[in-house]
Amino acid sequence: MSTPASLEQLIEALRCLPGVGPKSATRMAYYLLQRDRPGANLLANALDTALQVVGHCQLCNTFSEQPVCPMCASGNRDSSLLCVVEMPTDMMMMEQTHAFEGMYFVLMGRLSPLDGVGPKEIGLEKLLKRAQDGLVKEVVLATNYTVEGEATAHYISEMLAKHGLKLTRIARGMPMGGEIEHVDSGTLAQAMMERRKVL
Repeated sequence: MSTPASLEQLIEALRCLPGVGPKSATRMAYYLLQRDRPGANLLANALDTALQVVGHCQLCNTFSEQPVCPMCASGNRDSSLLCVVEMPTDMMMMEQTHAFEGMYFVLMGRLSPLDGVGPKEIGLEKLLKRAQDGLVKEVVLATNYTVEGEATAHYISEMLAKHGLKLTRIARGMPMGGEIEHVDSGTLAQAMMERRKVL
């Protein structure tokens, strides 16, 4: 039995999603066509709308429907602080802490030469321009503590070091409410190395 060409095209399109292989894509396609055509239509319309109206903020590079996102347009943020994160989801998590009142720059990825992701692909030229706007005094590197995240933070610190900016890196260590016996040895070792004076 041959599969209709349009169905094959849908299956192939679904495979562009991360973690979706041929079998998962096939299941999704059959489910949408057989069990949830209204949902499929909603998904198609939402994708079409998002592709037309969502772009990148000119200042922080996150997704936005306006040239400058509401956070960057707000007058209540400290423009002397610039926090560099990998993805918009990282920015959202930082905001949920209510511990940072500065501005952001979203890389939309991290350096990963094996995957063909270099400085140009994550907008480091745009970051350099933003960091040199005359307002930024401190750049907080909040990339993930993965091999790629560490390499990205190192590259950015090397790039910005010669421009007279204060460079800081978010700390690692014990999670809030964490118990020592349940923490991995790498995290515990880092917490010990990054200990600070109490009094």
